[in-house]
Amino acid sequence: MTDDQLNLIFKALSDSTRRRIIEYLSKQSAQSLFELCAASVASDGVALSRQTVSQHLAVLEKAGLIETTWKGRTKAHSLSVTDGHIEAASWLMEFRKDGPKT
Repeated sequence: MTDDQLNLIFKALSDSTRRRIIEYLSKQSAQSLFELCAASVASDGVALSRQTVSQHLAVLEKAGLIETTWKGRTKAHSLSVTDGHIEAASWLMEFRKDGPKT
């Protein structure tokens, strides 16, 4: 994994709204922009605009954490955890006080 790829992943995960979007997608894949906006209101009581959620989705997609497919005229967003993301987590685990768990 290159430094640029790690930078994109950690940038994407640095924002709490993006982490919440990942949580929503981990519970149900192939969600539309509307469904993600509704999930935010339902779980947190925080209304996010479609433009705000769309911008967060773009960052997550650029980092490779989500993938987008089309269902008719609607974009469906799903979590996409790959070996590269596992590698990034493993890299971070190397710095634990007690070392990586095996």
